[in-house]
Amino acid sequence: MESKSSDENCNNPNSELHPSKLIMASHFLRALFRIQHTTTDSSFAGRSRKIRRAAYASMAYSVGTKRAWSSALLRKLRSRSRLRFPNPRRAKYAALPGRPRVARPQQREMDQAEALRELVPGGTSMDDCRLLEETADYIRCLSTQVRLMQAIMESVSF
Repeated sequence: MESKSSDENCNNPNSELHPSKLIMASHFLRALFRIQHTTTDSSFAGRSRKIRRAAYASMAYSVGTKRAWSSALLRKLRSRSRLRFPNPRRAKYAALPGRPRVARPQQREMDQAEALRELVPGGTSMDDCRLLEETADYIRCLSTQVRLMQAIMESVSF
């Protein structure tokens, strides 16, 4: 029996099918199918925003709530879906003309840990050790997401 070379395993995107990768792929493909068949918004920006949301949601669902970044990302996505249907009583107060806009204070210089806290969903309330663990897991999931999207593009390209 011939054994496969290590080069073949590196080039095969499906060589390491971890359950979370399969879950991410199935969630993402189902979301893409729903976007394709139910979207009335044909603008490029609208479709790409929906695809981006679907990619983040599938990544967070595949990890579940065991990581702080995935819980924060799911919470953010749920709150954004509620914002699509705003409370009509609240809208009239937000649209009052003549209300002065409050200027945001200037961003202070951030050190590296604070910059990382801004990048990782839910990272603002973490200590440094936990932040590094969550960042490593977030990067791992992002790279899996990129490989998944590359595999999808390779399979549909002619």
